Amino acid sequence: MSDVLSQAEVENLLNAIDGGEDVRPAPAPVAAAPQRPREKVSVYDFKRPERVGKEQMRSLQTMHEGFGRNFGAALSALLRTMVEVKLTSVDQLTFSEFVFSLENPTCFNLITASPLEGQLILDINPSILFPMIDRLLGGSISSAPPARRPLTEIELRLVSRITNLFLNEMQNAWENVLPLQLSVDRVESNPQLVQIIPANEVIVLVSFELTVGEMRGMMNLCIPFNSIERVSGKLSSNNWVSYAKKPASAESMQRIGSRIAEAPVEVVVELASTRISTADMLDLRVGDIIASEKDVNEPLLVYVEGKPKFLASPGQLKGRKAIQVKGAFQPLDIKVNFPTNSVAKPS
Repeated sequence: MSDVLSQAEVENLLNAIDGGEDVRPAPAPVAAAPQRPREKVSVYDFKRPERVGKEQMRSLQTMHEGFGRNFGAALSALLRTMVEVKLTSVDQLTFSEFVFSLENPTCFNLITASPLEGQLILDINPSILFPMIDRLLGGSISSAPPARRPLTEIELRLVSRITNLFLNEMQNAWENVLPLQLSVDRVESNPQLVQIIPANEVIVLVSFELTVGEMRGMMNLCIPFNSIERVSGKLSSNNWVSYAKKPASAESMQRIGSRIAEAPVEVVVELASTRISTADMLDLRVGDIIASEKDVNEPLLVYVEGKPKFLASPGQLKGRKAIQVKGAFQPLDIKVNFPTNSVAKPS
């Protein structure tokens, strides 16, 4: 546009000024500023630093899920009732937060886990521990409120059966990561009197929920970070677990076959079998003859590692007793009879 106004525009401006109108140009429309996407802000607590990586935490969770199933089956066999063990959480928190969240008194087991440094902690809540003790003593699972008292010596001996079962299954769960030697160092009732690591030290808390009948309770496994710091690289799903079944290769089959071929096996040949009375057995002397109804022409049964495998006939080879294999054993080949015979005494 030209900067020079026409005569008509000048007259219009003068008329507008005389009439008191606002002759300032209208402001140009301002374009709306684009809205920024809302950024996701995560809260970080410097008192609770996350020192264990997410991959290691996922590995711990997967590993202890399998442990919970196996421990639940073993505990069901021990208590002779259905027990459900469910992994509820795998978290990072400080040792002081863990200790002050527990009941007092409780069953606080200090566990030595060689070759890991320091000690692990197994806490079993009294709300589920006392019903399991009653079950071990022959009682039933009742919904009575648990007693709030420390365990007696007899109860500690019974609880050791449960903790030993826990340690055995824990060793199996950690076997592919690190072979552990687990043992209970001591059992405390007041968790606040135990200080195995600094209060602000980070721990990994693995929590399980146990369900026995109508009773429910928690069981917590405390793993200090300094105990697993050196083996954290092994806590990777790619290193310790592989659920996919790989097809057998010719090389692996040959390697396994060569190792099996060198394994020694026990071979036993059964000449005959019969039954005698206990009195005759106790009265056996050198020179006594035990009669058998087995025909001399019947084949002998050859056992390999306690299992019947072949039929053979007796003989000699180069001055030594030997057998000649006639064929493979079939379950219907031989009917073993056990007649009741007496012992013949030489006159």
